[in-house]
Amino acid sequence: MNDIICPHCNKAFKIDQSGYAEIVKQIRDHLFDEELSNRLALAEKEKLTAIELAESKIQNSIKDTLAAKERELADLQAKLSSAELQKKIELSVAIKELETKNTELSNSLKTKQLEYDLNQKSLSEKLNQELSNKDYIIRSKDEEIAKIKDNKLKLSTKMVGESLEQHCENEFNKIRAMAFPNAQFQKDNDAKSGSKGDYIYREFDDEGNEILSIMFEMKNENEGTATKKKNEDFLKELDKDRNEKKCEYAILVSMLELDNELYDGITDKSYRFPKMFVVRPQFFIQIISLLRGAALNSMKYKSELATIKNQNIDITNFEDSLMQFKEGFSKNFDLAKRQFHGAIEAIDKSILQLQKVKDGLLSSENNLRLANDKAENLTIKRLTRNNPTMQQKFDDLNNNISIE
Repeated sequence: MNDIICPHCNKAFKIDQSGYAEIVKQIRDHLFDEELSNRLALAEKEKLTAIELAESKIQNSIKDTLAAKERELADLQAKLSSAELQKKIELSVAIKELETKNTELSNSLKTKQLEYDLNQKSLSEKLNQELSNKDYIIRSKDEEIAKIKDNKLKLSTKMVGESLEQHCENEFNKIRAMAFPNAQFQKDNDAKSGSKGDYIYREFDDEGNEILSIMFEMKNENEGTATKKKNEDFLKELDKDRNEKKCEYAILVSMLELDNELYDGITDKSYRFPKMFVVRPQFFIQIISLLRGAALNSMKYKSELATIKNQNIDITNFEDSLMQFKEGFSKNFDLAKRQFHGAIEAIDKSILQLQKVKDGLLSSENNLRLANDKAENLTIKRLTRNNPTMQQKFDDLNNNISIE
């Protein structure tokens, strides 16, 4: 048995083991419930405190976030405002620049338009002047042609031929003293063989060696003549006269077949007869100058060749080199001839092609210069190349001259 004192009345009473255990259990349960209740209350309180703290933290975080966002938004709004302001400034500057450029372009356009108008006016005036000059030249040419035609119709066949001969003789005499001081240009009056040419050109050097000889035949034709002659009709007789008078070249100065493009300027007829040409009157002096220049350049080589032949020297390679020179000269001469053709064709087609004619003549002059350069560059050293016999002979000849 256990003694139990009541806490209210302070009386002691006994209780058995089972009762005691029951009371202890009740007390324990009561204490547990009380402790549990306290703990639950404390936990609830801690929970509420944690919730409040969490809420406070969340609210503070939200406030901080909102404040940061507000600051960021303020910054963005400030930047946006600044950017908009900058854009407005840049746009304003760009507009001003465009306006300035537009003004400059407008002024430049006005200036260019004024220059264009002035140029157009100048070109128009120049064109009108050129057209006026062209019309005047054409009228003058037509009048000259009409006069020539009228003059030809009034001439007999003999007078027509004599007028061309007289023209050529006058052209030659104009420059004889300056260009051909040692030349003879005379009528061919020797008709022993039954025929004769019109003129013979001969030129000699100071030692009496013939430089160049040409038999000339002049052929003109009255436009009213019923039977028209051709240049080919006179070539055979001209070749015969050339051979009988021992002339190197034969040249037909012709006004026949004016519509035949083959005879526009200088026409080489060597495929028909050796060293024969047909030329228009305007190329009468040019063909003499061309042949004379070639003859003068090759004259000294002919003299040397004659000396070597007289000394019985082997001149095989020497003659080959001379032939190469002649072939090179012939090619340049042929090219020059074609340029003359082009020049005359351009002149006949239109007065507006004068510049083209000038270019053609300059090109022809260049080829003549090339031909002359080839002649100038033809030396004894080149002619005796690959010919030891010739080289030795010239070396001996130079040594003998030096000793004397």
